[in-house]
Amino acid sequence: MLLLSIVIYLIITVVIGYWASRRVKTSGDFMLAGRSLPLLLSSSALFATWFGSETVFGASSEFLKGGLYAVIEDPFGAALCLVLFGLFFARKLYSMNLLTLGDFFKVRFGKRTELVASVFIVPSYMGYIAAQLLAMGLILNVVIGMEVWEGVIISALVVTFYTYVGGMWAISITDFIQSVIIIGGLIVLAINLTIKAGGVAAVLSEAHPDTFQFLPKGNFKEVVIYVGAWSVLGLGSIPSQDVFQRVMSSGSVNTAVRSCYIAAIMYLTIAMLPLFISLCVKHLYPEFADGDAQLALPTMVLGHATLPVQILFFGSLLSAIMSTTSSAILAPSAIFSENLVKPLAKGRLNDKQLLMITRFSVLGFSVIATIMATMRSNIYELVGESSMLSLVSLFAPLVLGLYWKKSTATGALLSMVLGTFAWFIFGRLDSSWPSLIPGLLVSLLAMIFGSLVWKKK
Repeated sequence: MLLLSIVIYLIITVVIGYWASRRVKTSGDFMLAGRSLPLLLSSSALFATWFGSETVFGASSEFLKGGLYAVIEDPFGAALCLVLFGLFFARKLYSMNLLTLGDFFKVRFGKRTELVASVFIVPSYMGYIAAQLLAMGLILNVVIGMEVWEGVIISALVVTFYTYVGGMWAISITDFIQSVIIIGGLIVLAINLTIKAGGVAAVLSEAHPDTFQFLPKGNFKEVVIYVGAWSVLGLGSIPSQDVFQRVMSSGSVNTAVRSCYIAAIMYLTIAMLPLFISLCVKHLYPEFADGDAQLALPTMVLGHATLPVQILFFGSLLSAIMSTTSSAILAPSAIFSENLVKPLAKGRLNDKQLLMITRFSVLGFSVIATIMATMRSNIYELVGESSMLSLVSLFAPLVLGLYWKKSTATGALLSMVLGTFAWFIFGRLDSSWPSLIPGLLVSLLAMIFGSLVWKKK
């Protein structure tokens, strides 16, 4: 019955994607849903940006190991990103009427910077997509015993199909439905486990005293690591195409800004549920928490929950992961076609041809991420790695490009290249210091130095 429910759910998702494809007439419809989403759809789409495998699997397993201090990156950093985007970026970027984030670098710094920025944006999504596909492979492995790599391939086929045909319209409509299922499934499971455990107080009383430590203890190195954890998603995901395309798909600038705040509140609230559920699992069934922590929740639900709870839980898991994956696949595809292929074609492509190239890019990036997912096993690490590249290469050019009039193309190019180089070099050193901090500082200094020395003519 559980397997049948999963199959039916996947079929319904594909049908919705196919139905949404009827709204896609232009590349703008495919990439940004025609900039016409109401507040409800826009907020649910933003909420679903990161609420995937790293929140349910990755964050809950890290929480069991190190408490709140171990999950600063996600969900807290992710919620911070949405708040900052709403405060400082949504209104300015929306008023520029851009199709992709790469278009900002073209308008602000020129075509050469657009090409270089696009080269940095596209690779950052491969690990992120792979993490989501890996999570769906793990779910199918737990539920029906299928090999993880087989589950990865099946999941990739389903998500790629409805993204390919429906683009942002399919993503937005399925995100709303999936958000309802996510919230309902996690609330039901949390209530069910709380009752079994004898109440919230009984669960929290057994938690280790350090479980709820939220602030660093004062050591300078620990403070730097703490700031780095906030920065991975909190700052690193600001210059990302998936956040950009979800915000820019809103029907108005006010909707874009408000949806950021609503999604941040929703994300931080609902993301607490997997953390609390993991404590319940450790309290009721410690044997599951002692094994692979990423599989603790699904294994426990399969072994001890009733069938309706199983259906709701696995339905919410699949909803969370599929909504995240579809947007992550569309993001590099839009950048690749609009900001790499289109400029190199020099006006020889019409909109219909550009739409076709974007769809074929969806297939290509899905294949690459699928191969990566069969070769890696840690979901939380894959997600973190994907955001660091954006942080050390694109954050400084985006922020200073919007708020510093003296910013130049040379400064932006130096910032992208030197920031990434510094991050790579420090990452290779045998050090426990976060390499993203020196990478970000070098990127910022290179942006300022390059803009002041090589001034715009």
